[in-house]
Amino acid sequence: MRLHGQWAVLLAGACALIASGAGAETYHLAVTPQTVAWGNYDAAAKPVLKIKSGDTVVIDTLITSNPTALAKAGVPDAQIQQSLKDVYEKVPVKDRGPGGHILTGPVYVEGAQPGDTLEVRILKIDLAVPYAYNAFRFGAGFLPDEFPYSRMKLIPLDKTRWVADFGPGIEVPLHPFFGSAGVAPPPEFGRYDSVPPTISGGNMDDHSLVAGTSIFYPVWAEGGLFEVGDGHAGQGNGEVDITALETSLQGTFQFILHKGPGKSNYPQGVKTTFPRAETPTSYISMGFDDDLTEATRKAILSMIDFLVAEKHMDRGDAYQLISVAGDVEITELVDRNKGVHVVLSKSLFTGK
Repeated sequence: MRLHGQWAVLLAGACALIASGAGAETYHLAVTPQTVAWGNYDAAAKPVLKIKSGDTVVIDTLITSNPTALAKAGVPDAQIQQSLKDVYEKVPVKDRGPGGHILTGPVYVEGAQPGDTLEVRILKIDLAVPYAYNAFRFGAGFLPDEFPYSRMKLIPLDKTRWVADFGPGIEVPLHPFFGSAGVAPPPEFGRYDSVPPTISGGNMDDHSLVAGTSIFYPVWAEGGLFEVGDGHAGQGNGEVDITALETSLQGTFQFILHKGPGKSNYPQGVKTTFPRAETPTSYISMGFDDDLTEATRKAILSMIDFLVAEKHMDRGDAYQLISVAGDVEITELVDRNKGVHVVLSKSLFTGK
């Protein structure tokens, strides 16, 4: 492990070097009360693991719920993770919030500085438990006046058939992803609430960000300080009742640092303030704002910037291409800042 001083003492047994070769190493970062950031992203947070560009980290994450609620919903005690019980028992109240997501991290990437771009490659996502839940409560979600009560539904996950058993005659295909994945925001943001997504990513709730995707983050704080959690076994665009198929996941991530100046989350292009992503088949730009129209504007402008910088398109042509071939989609409607993403197929670019 590349850990120094108090981190080495604090995290004994929590993370381990599990493979090494060709200048890159692979670590396992387990969930313990010392390796979680409860409800926040913070440029002043102490890293729980230090790595170099090119390294890979297998990261365990926890469901966004508590042992008591899971037991009440019908989860057998043997299926409630001990790590979840430990976190709820041992993380001091002063270290919790202002949000509710239990995130694993932060991971510090050596050499990362403001103005750089951190590429996070999602190599693999595994289910950690055989169940998910979906819940809504009065005062939250997109239709609070229509549903002035609370409900929590336990949903079994079939890892063999790769479906969720929503109810009699209804099966939901699984596409696991992390609802919250981001770097630390600028220091002036302070201890930033994990609920509203922002320029550093975080609670993006974009179901496109599955295994095989790369996310490009603008770096705002030394080391980047990546955190991840809020596992979803699946989700619809909008996440309208405020939750998805909430579950615990394990993710395998590779971290690639793109240095500035002249580098950004479009590694050879112009600086933009929001993360972007690439799947094997598509380019994705993002925008977040309390106003849905403004979030849409930000996402479209981000895609225009990408096309000008990376595809060397005229700005007007880029705008027109998005209109005739891009999909502008609502990511989520329920996290205070609304999310919009623009999806553009890579197949459009024939290279002719």
